Amino acid sequence: MMKPMTIDSPGELLPFLFARWPETAKAKIRSLLKRQAITVNGTPVTQFNHPLVPGDVVEIRPVRYAAPKTAISSGMKIWFEDPHLLVIDKPSGLLSIASQAEDERTAYYQLTNYLRSNKPTSRERVWIVHRLDKETSGLMVFAKSPEMKEALQAGWDAVEKHYEAVVEGKMKSPEGVLECDLDETNKFRVRVAKASPLTRHAITHFRVLSEGSRTSLLRLRLETGRRHQIRVQLAAAGCPIIGDEKYEAATDPAGRLGLHSTFLKFLHPATGEEMSFTSPLPKILRACAL
Repeated sequence: MMKPMTIDSPGELLPFLFARWPETAKAKIRSLLKRQAITVNGTPVTQFNHPLVPGDVVEIRPVRYAAPKTAISSGMKIWFEDPHLLVIDKPSGLLSIASQAEDERTAYYQLTNYLRSNKPTSRERVWIVHRLDKETSGLMVFAKSPEMKEALQAGWDAVEKHYEAVVEGKMKSPEGVLECDLDETNKFRVRVAKASPLTRHAITHFRVLSEGSRTSLLRLRLETGRRHQIRVQLAAAGCPIIGDEKYEAATDPAGRLGLHSTFLKFLHPATGEEMSFTSPLPKILRACAL
C-alpha cells in the first residue's frame, strides 16, 4: 500500500497517514498502528499522535512479519523479521539445532513451524547461521534462504558480538584480553592447549561491569568464535561462569548457565543497512551478580 515517505513538515502520525492515503479506510490505518505495522525511522510505532519532524521516514511493513519481541514457542522471542532473515532471543535450555536425542525442542524446528503456521503446504524453513550453546541465552540470527545463510556466514567474522557473563570470584584486572589456543577435538569438552595443527586460536576481550561479594558481571566481545570459547577461557582465568559444572563452576545460584548473548551488529546482506540488536541480561542472572 505504501512506499517509504520522508517527512518534510512537522505534524502527528495519524493525521499524516489519513491525509497521505485518503482512499484507505481509517479503521484499517488504526488497525495497522495497533498491530505495529507502521514504522517511523524503522521503529514500530503505535501512538496515534506520535510527533513527526522533517527527515523522519514513515512506512508500512508487511503485517505477516512478526512485530519486534513477539513471543513464540518455548519462551523464544522474535526480535526482527524481514523477507531475508530472523533475529531471535533464545532462552536458556533450548538447543539451536537438532541433536540425535532431540529434534523438536530446538530453535530451528520451532522457527520453521512458525514460518509454516497456517500454511500446511508451505516448504518454508530457516537456515542456521551460527549457534549458541543450549545453556546460553540471547541473540541469534537465522537466514530464510541458503543464499542469505552463505552471505551472512561469509561476513560473520566482521559481526560485532557481545556477551554478558556472571562468573565466580573476581578477575585479576578490570579489563583485558583472554587469548589462548583451544583443542576442540573432543565433542563434549574443549580444553586450553599448546598451539598445534589440532588447535585454533581464540581471542576474547573482557570488561568488568560490577563485582559482588562472590561473583562478578563481565561484558565480553568475541574476536574469534570457537566452540565454548568464553566458558573455557573464563575457567582458565580462575573465574568460571556460574552454573557451568562442565568447566569447573562450584555454584549454580540461577539454576542455569550465567551467559547471555546481549548484542549483535552487522550489515544486512540484502540491503546493506547496518543492523544492531540488544537483549538485556535476564533478571535472574542480574540478581546473581549483586
